[in-house]
Amino acid sequence: MSTEHIRQHFEDAARVLNDFFTNENNLMAIAEAGDAMVNALSFGNKILSCGNGGSMCDAMHFAEELSGRYRDDRPALAAISISDPSHMSCVGNDYGYEYVFSRYIEGLGREGDVLLAISTSGNSGNVLRAAEAARKLGITVVGLTGKDGGKLAPLCDVEIRAPWDGYADRIQEIHIKVIHSLIDHIERADS
Repeated sequence: MSTEHIRQHFEDAARVLNDFFTNENNLMAIAEAGDAMVNALSFGNKILSCGNGGSMCDAMHFAEELSGRYRDDRPALAAISISDPSHMSCVGNDYGYEYVFSRYIEGLGREGDVLLAISTSGNSGNVLRAAEAARKLGITVVGLTGKDGGKLAPLCDVEIRAPWDGYADRIQEIHIKVIHSLIDHIERADS
């Protein structure tokens, strides 16, 4: 059995990662997003996160590493992923799935908070509505996107885009590395 298709996965992943981190603008965007999050937390605000499918898993992972623990013991930080099944099924049923994130932001978001909006295409309708709701409330929008940034890109205060036009898995691999970098940035500022 040939392993060439397996090797190709790793070669593609390495190329996308190299393209990402050798672009200084990407590193500066991560630092800018991290600084916005540190600032929000330092003033008693919170970080909200959202996404669909694997991006929802990333949004949940981001929030739990902050409210729980990443690498070091420290006080819990105010981070919430918009992933409560009862909220999502209620809003999905009553208003439509495109409102599951924006309704949560309208209810719990406050000026000075930060939204981490994750969409590999940049075109997920419910993530776009979340960003729009956040902007109306004076919430800083940090977007993790891919491809050309989609409709989410212009709604972001800080956009961090994975340089890949293919399948979403390569984009998600960059997103999780960015998420870990953001968490580390926040923890270093907190210590």
